[in-house]
Amino acid sequence: MTNASSEAHGNTFSRPIACLTIEGARRVIQTAIAEARAGGWRISVAVVDSAGGLLAFEKMDGAIGISPEVAIGKARTAALLQAPSGEFEAFINAGQPSFLGTPGVTPLEGGIPLRLADEFIGAVGVSGAHGPNDTRVASAAAAALI
Repeated sequence: MTNASSEAHGNTFSRPIACLTIEGARRVIQTAIAEARAGGWRISVAVVDSAGGLLAFEKMDGAIGISPEVAIGKARTAALLQAPSGEFEAFINAGQPSFLGTPGVTPLEGGIPLRLADEFIGAVGVSGAHGPNDTRVASAAAAALI
């Protein structure tokens, strides 16, 4: 039943939503890996759904040991807050340390929400290229869905 027909029949309790597929998640990861290689970085990259559940992950050879957990954390932060994870780093750096108390947040650059036709469908997190480069790689990866 389409949303229009659901509303016509009085169904206001649900709505159709777009979901990120494994194919979409793989495209995001492939784009991130290509961008990282072009920059000479060894990264970990994670893609999560709109609820922050892990859909896909890859760690490049030579990526540092902490990067998998950090990439997943950045992706979950961007998904759960529907905002780039770097925004939270900026708040903290600007003297608002209360953001550190937000449960489950990784307030570091490199997590970017994923949107398809202006609908939020998940997020990508990158770790290993360091700060603004993590964001650069994640942003390029997110653009793969446009």
